[in-house]
Amino acid sequence: MDQDIQARIRQLIEEEQTLREPIINDPDEAEDRAGKLKQLEQELDQCWDLLRQRRAKAHAHEDPSEAELRPVDEVEDYRQ
Repeated sequence: MDQDIQARIRQLIEEEQTLREPIINDPDEAEDRAGKLKQLEQELDQCWDLLRQRRAKAHAHEDPSEAELRPVDEVEDYRQ
């Protein structure tokens, strides 16, 4: 499961890098990308939080599968 989460994080980071590439003279594209980036960043926050929860549970000799995906407003701006 941790490997799946890490793979999803890598995929999201690649998407983020693509979305952050410069946009030339297309304000609609810039606005669309900004919305996608926000969603992507929120999902990344959730993935990092879930991974952190799973690792903490494993470290405490608890079942990592009991970790749950938390709402965006609870994990927003999570820093690794």
